[in-house]
Amino acid sequence: MSSRKIRKPAPTYKRAKGLRVLVTGAGSGIGKATALRFAREGARVVAVDLKGAKDTASEIGGLGGDALGLDLDVTDATAVEKIVNKAAKHLGGLDVVCNIAGIGHFANSHEETPEWFDRIVSVNLNGTFYVTRFALPHLLASAKETGRDGVVVNTASTSGLMGAPWSAAYCASKGGVVNLTRALAYEYRGKGVRVNAIAPGGTNTNIVNSFMNLPDGADYKLMAKIMTPMDQAEPDEMANMFLFIASEEGRYMTGSIVVMDGGITC
Repeated sequence: MSSRKIRKPAPTYKRAKGLRVLVTGAGSGIGKATALRFAREGARVVAVDLKGAKDTASEIGGLGGDALGLDLDVTDATAVEKIVNKAAKHLGGLDVVCNIAGIGHFANSHEETPEWFDRIVSVNLNGTFYVTRFALPHLLASAKETGRDGVVVNTASTSGLMGAPWSAAYCASKGGVVNLTRALAYEYRGKGVRVNAIAPGGTNTNIVNSFMNLPDGADYKLMAKIMTPMDQAEPDEMANMFLFIASEEGRYMTGSIVVMDGGITC
């Protein structure tokens, strides 16, 4: 158990002032916290999700920020292209994209359904690529306009860096995000776009609840590999890292996979 009792909110420095930011998965959890964090730091934000993004945008507006909420299924490439272009038009360009939409669950691999495997990979990996693919022309154009690199920050996972029980689909999808991040970072290095990823461990979000039910016959000893004696992280702690990477403080970062996991992968 962590000795941490009270966690003060991170201070605000307006590091995102003037940035035009698209955040997926912004209806809840890390995505919502990230949209709020960027807005508090002065960014204009388009928040997207299957549901809840409009509520996040309303909350940002109530705090005096500038945000638009849009519904989006990131597995629909046609819809992604339309929404990304709409976001860029609304903001007058794109400077930052945070790919945070994600799903997962536990299942014995010999019982996992092809439909669920496909769905997890489609959201976590394909969705990340689709959003990035259609955002890249806008990021490159904005880099030419502003002289500042565009930024993509993806969401990987500790499960993308090591094996985890009952998580074949999730591990495969997040491992894909890790190398997708590296491939894009290398391709666009020096061309006006930086691409990095954050690999969270346990974080107090809805997706963690999806991993609460162990499959039949699960060996509880296997849980030791994916547990930490520290508290779960809070979504805003992850949001702080998304902001850091996208800000000028992260200017020299590209191709990095930043692990924030309470020591799981030590």
